[in-house]
Amino acid sequence: MRLSQYFLPVLKENPSEAQIVSHRLMLRAGMVRQLTSGIYSWLPLGLRVLRNIEKIIREEMDASGAQEVLMATLQPTDLWKESGRYEALGKEMLRFPDRAERELLYSPTCEEVITDIVRTNFRSYRDLPRNLYQIQWKFRDEIRPRFGVMRGREFLMKDSYSFDLDYEGAKKHYNLMYDTYLRMFARMGLTAIPVRADSGAIGGDLSHEFQVVADTGESALYYDAAFDDIRDGKISMTTEEMRGLYAAADEQHKPDAIAKDRLREARGIEVGHIFYLGKKYSEVLGAKITNKEGVDTVLEMGCYGVGVSRLVGAIIEASHDDAGIIWPESVAPFKVGLINLRVGDAKCDATCQNIYEALQGKGIDVLYDDTDERAGGKFATMDLIGLPWQVVVGPKGAEKGVVELKNRKSGEKVELSVEAALAKLA
Repeated sequence: MRLSQYFLPVLKENPSEAQIVSHRLMLRAGMVRQLTSGIYSWLPLGLRVLRNIEKIIREEMDASGAQEVLMATLQPTDLWKESGRYEALGKEMLRFPDRAERELLYSPTCEEVITDIVRTNFRSYRDLPRNLYQIQWKFRDEIRPRFGVMRGREFLMKDSYSFDLDYEGAKKHYNLMYDTYLRMFARMGLTAIPVRADSGAIGGDLSHEFQVVADTGESALYYDAAFDDIRDGKISMTTEEMRGLYAAADEQHKPDAIAKDRLREARGIEVGHIFYLGKKYSEVLGAKITNKEGVDTVLEMGCYGVGVSRLVGAIIEASHDDAGIIWPESVAPFKVGLINLRVGDAKCDATCQNIYEALQGKGIDVLYDDTDERAGGKFATMDLIGLPWQVVVGPKGAEKGVVELKNRKSGEKVELSVEAALAKLA
């Protein structure tokens, strides 16, 4: 994509309404624009990141055996009254009548709808086990929406729901999602710390929040130093080994549960939550199947959420510097930023065009700055939007057949031949 043709409304000054880093940088980098309180329009750069995150989530969910569905954003209130949750969310739930005066609500979550789908379509134990997921917009009318996409009223979420014949099957599904989430977040360049969460009235210990370390996090985290070593690439661990590491939040923390030299304290942003539901919804909504003995059996359920739009902000909170965003390659809107320092110079133009076409031919997403902006502005924009690699072409280098290759994360700059730069990027 040529920057001269790309819709990228970057801002030079920090927006006064932005209180945290991710909100500030998303506005400055032209990723989103606020439409009204807690509701944002996603512009091309932000949407590319959102789609890359969705892609990773879909690949990992599909690999786990889950199947994607798409449920309606508008739901009849009858289902919520049937489940007994109609009054539970209070004013957070947006309710309104249709033209026939039938009351509808805008989906804040989908336990009722998915349970209704299952109870009307599952008949036998042969239909199990099953895990159904969607990536869909939700709405909750927060009293004080803030922090940009980190706590908005409208948000994109991956929610999935497992259905099993018994507790053992439900637990197997739960553990599968636990492992899937660790792999999912790792692919996004994140070390997510699984913290045991409150299971409320359900009881038991099958509930975990996945927290990403960031200074602006909402929760106090206490965890084993191994999580930092994993994030920094010093060690690798299997998901089974990670299960044994200490992690706690706020009031759950027990100082004597881990050696002092291993204990780390930080702030965390919740990006995912997995939960064993048991028969909370299936029983009241009559989701049952016939088991092998011919007896009607109420299904065991689990639910598993990921804040997709929130992840965009969380990744920025975890990966930025004073100059701007530092995207992990897996979610970056473009892998390479190609900078022409002297547009109109025959050698620079020809070299950039050759690099641009070669990268595209290799399936590498590249944003080519072919504008008349001054060099300082070009560098500032590329650092701000955080593409993993920058290829800089100037007249002296073009004359010699060399370019400067910069790694955005490390800041390392090397001068290479065009061929060597292309080989490294490929």
